[in-house]
Amino acid sequence: EDLKADVAYTLDGAGLGEIVYETFSADKAHVCVKGVAIHPGQAKDKLVNALHLGAKIVDTLPQARLTPETTGGREGFIHVYQMIGSAAKADIYFILRDFELDGLRARGELLKQVCAAVQATEPRAQITCTITEQYRNMRYWLENDMRPVELAREACRARGIEHFSQPIRGGTDGSRLTERGVPTPNLFTGMQNIHGPHEWVSVQDMRRATEMCIELAQLWSGDRDLAHE
Repeated sequence: EDLKADVAYTLDGAGLGEIVYETFSADKAHVCVKGVAIHPGQAKDKLVNALHLGAKIVDTLPQARLTPETTGGREGFIHVYQMIGSAAKADIYFILRDFELDGLRARGELLKQVCAAVQATEPRAQITCTITEQYRNMRYWLENDMRPVELAREACRARGIEHFSQPIRGGTDGSRLTERGVPTPNLFTGMQNIHGPHEWVSVQDMRRATEMCIELAQLWSGDRDLAHE
């Protein structure tokens, strides 16, 4: 309602010609471990260290698979990205990713099972696992009407740009916009080494992206001639 648009595009893509219409589906998880705190000098048979239990949860999850560093392509993962706390209470934060909702649910269920198993080893502790939805694969909506993608491809062809599409192992603002009713594919900008210490962007590719966007706007308006002025 705020955008007052039928369709949109994000400029958050990578290599020259990339047009994205498939992203991860994503949830986040918060695991809270409450232990029993006591002075370490008096801790024998009394202390329940929340940090130890939290570490056990992380260690019990698959390490040789289902992590970002061991997966690629269409494989999903469970990523622990923060653990903070004390012996009394620890908070562990995860992101769960998969291209399909069944796979995403499986990641969440696995995490819950591991939490329950660790909880069973120490009934004096209290372990909770809260999973919250983040965004969904934009393909679920765009595959019902591929016109925004097809016009982006046509705009590339008109500017002599070889387009390509592949699932991206991430999400964009377009993931949420598409889900909320504004189909929003993601277009290339020329950025490389994304979110890394050596991230950079090609000025030449940015120029081609600008040309493609002008062409695309004219295609939607129905006036192809203006696009070449």
